Amino acid sequence: MTRFLRIVLVVSGLLLVASLLLLVVAASAGPSPASDAVASGAVTAASSSSGSSANGSALIGAAIAVAGSSIGAAIAVAYTGSAALAAMSERPELFGRAMVIVGLAEGIAIYGLIVSIILIGKA
Repeated sequence: MTRFLRIVLVVSGLLLVASLLLLVVAASAGPSPASDAVASGAVTAASSSSGSSANGSALIGAAIAVAGSSIGAAIAVAYTGSAALAAMSERPELFGRAMVIVGLAEGIAIYGLIVSIILIGKA
């Protein structure tokens, strides 16, 4: 039982690290040198810099989606895991049902990951 909860916490930690990595990539994203070299007019330069700004905003949004969903999933797993342990201490046959509920709580983080993948794909 405790091994399963450790695995769930490790997965939540990995998702949080992935969101921090996305945030670092988004913070370091700037206009690419190739687009600045090609831009000859003021209108073209303004559109290329706003395009890179949109890419940075999409990456920051993706990082926030993963971080928020990971924190939400961690809170949900904490409450459902403790309730599952309390229920299983009284009735051990509830193990399967309790783990399904804990797994559903972890699904929140996966939804955030899917949203971030969609945002990165649109950038």
